[in-house]
Amino acid sequence: MKFLVIADAFPPMRTSAAVIMSELVYELDRQGHKVTVLIPSPSNNTCCETKSYDQFKLISIRTPKTNDMGYIRRTFAEFITPYVIFYRLGSSPIINESFDGIVWYSPSIFFGPLISRLKKRYGCPAYLVLRDMFPDWAVDLGLMKKRLPYYILKFIEFYQYKVADRIGIQAPGNFKYFNDGFLERFKSKVELLWNWTTPGDMNISCSINLEKTQLADRIIFVYAGNMGVAQDFDLIMNLVELFREQYEVGFVFVGRGSEFPRLKLLAEQRELANIIFFDEIDSAQIPALYAQCDIGLVALDPRHKSNNIPGKFLSYIEAGLPVLARLNPGNDLAELISENHIGASYVGFDAVELKSVTDALIQSLKNDQEISIRCKNLAQNLFSTERAAKQIINALNHEH
Repeated sequence: MKFLVIADAFPPMRTSAAVIMSELVYELDRQGHKVTVLIPSPSNNTCCETKSYDQFKLISIRTPKTNDMGYIRRTFAEFITPYVIFYRLGSSPIINESFDGIVWYSPSIFFGPLISRLKKRYGCPAYLVLRDMFPDWAVDLGLMKKRLPYYILKFIEFYQYKVADRIGIQAPGNFKYFNDGFLERFKSKVELLWNWTTPGDMNISCSINLEKTQLADRIIFVYAGNMGVAQDFDLIMNLVELFREQYEVGFVFVGRGSEFPRLKLLAEQRELANIIFFDEIDSAQIPALYAQCDIGLVALDPRHKSNNIPGKFLSYIEAGLPVLARLNPGNDLAELISENHIGASYVGFDAVELKSVTDALIQSLKNDQEISIRCKNLAQNLFSTERAAKQIINALNHEH
């Protein structure tokens, strides 16, 4: 089959969206399908650039810049991006090709008009990989109020659901999102599509060597990824401070994000010698980083009302790392961790309570020699890229 994969993030970007969509593309190729990837690229020198690789064809379209600008300008830029893409595709050979299915990733919520036009052009169904309930999560975190801009964004969100033939949500709890009011009409399109992960290459070394730091020979908690407002790291930093006198424990934060500079400054101000910050590294180095660590950290702001199975959680368990997760109430991840005995979770705002949970986890790991195996087995059985690709293909075949 021939698939068109559309996303606003793809390598060399290092976001979780870029990683999982590239893993899906490679898996579709491994299963014998032909894949074309379509991405917006504000940095393009020309309107439309095409590159051919062994596993896929990449088409990048020059679009308006959407980063490092105010919300109003960014929203306008994102709104017009799908129209710009379709217009500029006219100069690409892709416009005369045929496809058996379209797969696209949300967020962004703005691709609906583009998908609608491409479905008509190619006469094929489209699968929406839905990972965020935007704009509702922004309301949950107090970043937006239910005023006119919110309702405009809701209309855009609804339209992408209308265009999709099948919608893959990332956790069972997200079915409830489609039980309410206007969204109920899309419920028949919704299915559970777990996030996925592909085993990394352990032969690739990591630029970070913890044995050469002050955290050598400690039990290492690692967080690798985005550090933004959606994570609410203040409680985690309070936890780090409570561990400052326990010299067997250390914390490593690797990544980027709006909160990254503030967290580094906070650690300096509090004179925390048990935490080290590193800038973002290439995703290929992550397995070698995790091989030096003991426990993976997941941080979600408890004000979130939707369920979220973060990509970093999958990368932790795929590497055999148990998890300490600070979650929002009702998140399916808590049950997943508990039922499979792969770590501990906490819902709340009390750093002392979180430390008690953490101490218990550390103690249990000393007596549990099988936890790493359970982590890897869960990743392979429930969160494999092969499984996700087959599910998407079957859904698109069913819609033909």
